[in-house]
Amino acid sequence: MIEVAVEKRLGAFRLDARFTAPGSGITALFGRSGAGKTTLVNMLAGLVRPDRGSIAVAGEQLFSSERGIDVAPERRRLGYIFQEGRLFPHYSVRGNLTYGAPRRAPPGAARFDAVVALLGLEKLLDRRPGALSGGEKQRVAIGRALLAAPRLLLMDEPLASLDQPRKAEILPFVERLRDELKIPIIYVSHAMEEIVRLADTLVLLSEGRVAAVGSVEELTSRLDLRPLTGRHEAGAVIRTTVAGQDATFGLTELVFPGGRLRVSHVALPLGTPVRIRIRARDVALATTRPEHISIRNVFPARVVELAADRGPLVDLRLDIGAPEQPVMLWARITQRAAQELGLAVGRQVFALLKTVALDRGSLGRHQPAGAAFDEDEGS
Repeated sequence: MIEVAVEKRLGAFRLDARFTAPGSGITALFGRSGAGKTTLVNMLAGLVRPDRGSIAVAGEQLFSSERGIDVAPERRRLGYIFQEGRLFPHYSVRGNLTYGAPRRAPPGAARFDAVVALLGLEKLLDRRPGALSGGEKQRVAIGRALLAAPRLLLMDEPLASLDQPRKAEILPFVERLRDELKIPIIYVSHAMEEIVRLADTLVLLSEGRVAAVGSVEELTSRLDLRPLTGRHEAGAVIRTTVAGQDATFGLTELVFPGGRLRVSHVALPLGTPVRIRIRARDVALATTRPEHISIRNVFPARVVELAADRGPLVDLRLDIGAPEQPVMLWARITQRAAQELGLAVGRQVFALLKTVALDRGSLGRHQPAGAAFDEDEGS
């Protein structure tokens, strides 16, 4: 387990953060700029000392103001990956990778050859950082952190400085870290698409405090957390399984309790668990089942909550799951439409979702899978 309960004042900013996260998978810290995400990660790393509180990883106390414990950063066995690679320019890739690696690695530590293969660095070992792309530099930085034999990886917005193609290059490697090495990761990001694809647990930060902790699916389905999870891009995250491939029309069929969902083709074997994010603004509603329309995804639904905006819009939380297995979906429509349709809690409706609304950034595996997504899929 990762247990954090810390307080820190930095000028006018006060951080008072308390949460417990699993000792496996990826825990994402998400919040607006200035929420305290980087300060919190720096406290875990030992780079910023809390005013009071405690930090424990895997049962070992790394900091305790009450007991007078403050383990030095180099003795915490935590790997830190920054927004920029921060490589040594005068060292080769090989030299950067081995810098800081312990002479006697603990049992189970990643080996050099295994890390190089995992991150696809075989052809880069003799190059200097100046000859690397941004994505290649980040892969080297990840490798250097892994070879320091960490028990926990800290990744502070590792994709923030990269363009979209470089982000697409790095994301599969982060997935492989999660799935193959089993090293727990604290992942800081302001991009919900990264969190949907990678994270298992979500910690929402707001103005120096933890607003909520839970699974990605749980927190993204809560209407009361809209200001923190992102109002414009808000949407629900549901767990599905690959159930079929339509080679003729380039579609993949995903199943969830109570329904089936068609998306643009993803190259994954049948039975692969896939997490999918459906934006509220992409969902339309009807009070009767529509006929002769192009939309392929039509779900019987029940309105379970309405949350009016200050403007002309209203968000609705819908249950599209089986009777004993609720699956939550959001819809965002106008106040006028809600009134004219007579929508209220308990009302039975139909939720409509275009297949083309589910793009590459909407999908992510939520447990190990043997294949990668097809990078050529359309939206």
